[in-house]
Amino acid sequence: MTQIDQPVEVREGEELDVGAVDRFMKQAIPDLEGEPEIRQYPGGASNLTYQVDYDDRSFVLRRPPFGKIPKSAHDMLREARIMKALKPVYPYVPDIIAICDDHSVLGCDFYVMERLKGIILRTDFPKDFELSREDTRKLCLNVIDKLVDLHRVDPDAAGLDHLGKGPGYVERQIRGWSDRFRKARTDDVGDFEAVMSWLDEKMPEDVAQRVIHNDFRFDNVVLNPDNPFEVIGVLDWEMATIGDPLMDLGNSLAYWVQADDEGPFQMLRRQPTHRPGMLTRDEVVEYYLEKTGFSIDSFDYYEIYGLFRLAAIVQQIYYRFYHGQTKDKRFAAFGHAAQYLEKRCLRLIEASEL
Repeated sequence: MTQIDQPVEVREGEELDVGAVDRFMKQAIPDLEGEPEIRQYPGGASNLTYQVDYDDRSFVLRRPPFGKIPKSAHDMLREARIMKALKPVYPYVPDIIAICDDHSVLGCDFYVMERLKGIILRTDFPKDFELSREDTRKLCLNVIDKLVDLHRVDPDAAGLDHLGKGPGYVERQIRGWSDRFRKARTDDVGDFEAVMSWLDEKMPEDVAQRVIHNDFRFDNVVLNPDNPFEVIGVLDWEMATIGDPLMDLGNSLAYWVQADDEGPFQMLRRQPTHRPGMLTRDEVVEYYLEKTGFSIDSFDYYEIYGLFRLAAIVQQIYYRFYHGQTKDKRFAAFGHAAQYLEKRCLRLIEASEL
C-alpha cells in the first residue's frame, strides 16, 4: 500500500555497521534469523531513524545524529526509558525492544523499538490518500485529542514525576533556549535579542505540571492504514518531560502552517495543516482550551515562544551544517529559515496586546 510510511536508502555519511547491528539484534532477540536489511526514514532533522528488516519482521532503530552535538541533547537512553514508563498509561507509545549503552557497538547509545506499520502524514497527504473537508476535520480533531490525552496523564501514576523540576518551567525554557540560540548563532543570521527580551519580560507563571511531548506534530503520529482516522502511535519522545502544557501546544503550533499564511511560512511547512478542513491555529487553541479546561487571556506568548524555540532548533541544526559537521543538504537553507522566524516573531510581538 503506497500510503504506508516507507524508509529509503540510507543517506551518505549516516550508514550503520550492518554486522554490528546484526550481532546486537540477534543477542537481544534470539530467534532472529537471516541477514538484516537497513534503510532510513527520510523525515526528521534530529535523531536518526532506521528500519531494520529480517525477512518478514521489521524493527526501528533510533540513534543520535553524527557530528558534534550538545552534551545534554539526543539522550537516547532517556528517550527509551520515558517511553517504557509511559506505555502503560498512554498506549500510543511504541514498545521498546532493546536499549544499548555500549558504544563499542555503534559508537553511541541507541535503542530498538517495534515498527508501527501505518500512515504518517508529512508535507502533504500521500498518494491515493484523499479525504473530504469533513473527514479531514475529523482526522485533525482526533490528532489534537491525542495531545489532550497526553496532557491528562498523571506524572506520578506514570512514574515520571522525577523528570520534572517543579514550578518555573516557563522560565527555564526561556533561559535555556535563549542560551542555546546564542551559542549556536552564526554570523549570517539575526541575533533574536529583541525577541528574547520580550519573552523574558512577558513571562507567565506555569499553568500546570503535566507530561508533555515537546515535538507533537502530524509527522510524529502514526495512523491506522485500515482506518486513517485512528491514531495508533505517537513517535519521537526525545524531548518529553514534565512541564507547562500550553508551552507544549505553542511548540506544536509553530509547525502549524495554515492555508492563508504568507509564502515564506508556507515554505517551512512540514505537515498537511493547509488542507481544506484542517483547523486554523486559533481554532486549535480554542478546541484545546475547551477540552482541557485551561483558561488564559491570550495565547500570544505561547505562539511566539513556539516560533522562537523552533528558530533555536533550526539554528542548532544549521550550526552543524555551517561548520561542516553534517553533509545533509536539507540543512543548507536553515539559516534563511531562522532569519524568517525572527521577522515573524517581531511582527507578532508588535501586534500583541500583552
